[in-house]
Amino acid sequence: MDYFNFSDKVAVITGASRGIGKAIAKAFAAKGATVILVSRKQESLDSVADEITQAGGKALAIATHTGDEIAVNQLIDEVKKQYGGVDILVNNAGTNPHFGPLLTSEKSHWQKTIDVNLFGYFSMIKACYPSMKERGGGKIINIASVAGLEPQPLMGVYCISKAGVVMMTKTLAGELAEKNIQVNAVCPGFVKTKFTTVLWTEEDYYNQIIADIPQKRMAEPDEIVSSVLYLASSYSSFTTGAILTVDGGQLVGNPRKLKG
Repeated sequence: MDYFNFSDKVAVITGASRGIGKAIAKAFAAKGATVILVSRKQESLDSVADEITQAGGKALAIATHTGDEIAVNQLIDEVKKQYGGVDILVNNAGTNPHFGPLLTSEKSHWQKTIDVNLFGYFSMIKACYPSMKERGGGKIINIASVAGLEPQPLMGVYCISKAGVVMMTKTLAGELAEKNIQVNAVCPGFVKTKFTTVLWTEEDYYNQIIADIPQKRMAEPDEIVSSVLYLASSYSSFTTGAILTVDGGQLVGNPRKLKG
């Protein structure tokens, strides 16, 4: 049995226009899934959808602000209308409007970050849940971050939002287990994407970051994909509430430091 054959599955991926989300969407499509690409800008999504269809995959691009609960419900209603329901949800959309000491953040920074990084995830899960229950089960994968497990410098609001994602994952894993819906999270470390451009294009920042990563580099988006495929597959049928760290050993610590 090919546990990574998703040919009969409908997978919704948020933040799918670039970076990790785009890599995840292309991987699911390559494995046969019908992928629903979600992000705020239709033009960017259409470009990804074209790449997927030209490679023989199936994709539908629907621009949606995941922080808007009404828009999210309309999105999932359209998916149900066209494809019958949702089997897999990958919550990946993210934002970080504040970079600096936590006490320099403003209420607007908190509102935007929580709306997208936390409430947006919750809204997507809530909207997809009835469909998954009707279809006999489902897979929910939340893209959190090592920043939700350990504070990162100058990213306090973002860290707090991702810590919320980790706890929401664990809470819903318990609540939805009886419905055969597995809820898990992937916590990437530093990944080279447009979202993190300043961290890998500024030499000082980059050198500070990789000094704390035993593998001495940042990840490429494709390196996050395999963990998501596992959590979406039948291989993970008894895995729920798991927080899978993919960080090059960052949270383990640098052996050079441990030698004292």
